[in-house]
Amino acid sequence: MTKLRLTLACGDYVHTHALADGLVQPTGIELNYLTLEAPDIFWRMLRHEEFDASELSLSNYIMELARGERRFAVLPIFPYRAFRHAYIWVHTDAGIHEPRDLVGKRVGMHEYAMTLMLFARGMLEHEYGVLPEDIRWVRGRVERVPLNLPPNVRIEELPPGQTLDRALEEGVLDALISTRLPQGFKDGSPRIRRLFPNVREVEQDYYRRTQIFPIMHVIAIRREIYERNRWVAESLTRAFQAAKEHYYRKARTVDAPVGMPPWLHLEFEEEWKFFGGDPNPYGVPASLPTLEAATLYSYEQGLSARKVAVEELFVPEAVDVFGGV
Repeated sequence: MTKLRLTLACGDYVHTHALADGLVQPTGIELNYLTLEAPDIFWRMLRHEEFDASELSLSNYIMELARGERRFAVLPIFPYRAFRHAYIWVHTDAGIHEPRDLVGKRVGMHEYAMTLMLFARGMLEHEYGVLPEDIRWVRGRVERVPLNLPPNVRIEELPPGQTLDRALEEGVLDALISTRLPQGFKDGSPRIRRLFPNVREVEQDYYRRTQIFPIMHVIAIRREIYERNRWVAESLTRAFQAAKEHYYRKARTVDAPVGMPPWLHLEFEEEWKFFGGDPNPYGVPASLPTLEAATLYSYEQGLSARKVAVEELFVPEAVDVFGGV
């Protein structure tokens, strides 16, 4: 039987290595796995549909659905999750000591519509009463998707030649919400600190109360490929799940990995205990509070013209692998 050749672009994650290396192979598919950085993948997929399948921004995808676009068939596979509290940085002279102090401040970001910002704004609004329109947003790069935001949302552009990291270090920005550590923080600058100094406790408390563990990315297949070969959705879904299980088996059986942090195995045990099982479950049922939050925040923040139902997000062949919705 001739296999279907597919090119998949995805990030370099430990729980997808078995798929990238060919140790796990999707049934009926000859997979060309391209390991690329997420911003590059998203731009090329959203602007040009360059890959047969790829990792994709959850926020950008919800926006497309709300506009009635059906370019992608999406799987409930979540290659990247992250709590957002730890990614909010403040300049020490900006007078920001708690989330409410962000009101009226200049807060940098890469893009307004990225999923990092969707969940960060949702958390600030629902947990601390800080609305998107309360902040002066400063954008660092071009949006991947068109926006039609409420008129009371203020977005300025970062001046040419300036970077978000340097603007925070110099006090041009009062705060920054970023996907990575600011360079100044990595260099030990006394001018930059996290908004939440006890961030692990804050994030754990947030999860206990809300059951939200923010999903950043999903896996998307170009619609035309899915419509011609609907079995591909189930095949890729099972392959991603098998790759994750391969990683977990390996992590559990290695007592002290050479070159790894000395207490990594203890962290692994603690995470499983805290989450009551797999910290990063695929499928809809185990992530329903997070998915409901994502669609709600997108609508509340004016990114989506309507509230997308969770049932609309994923194709049935993939959903059924995990027991439906």
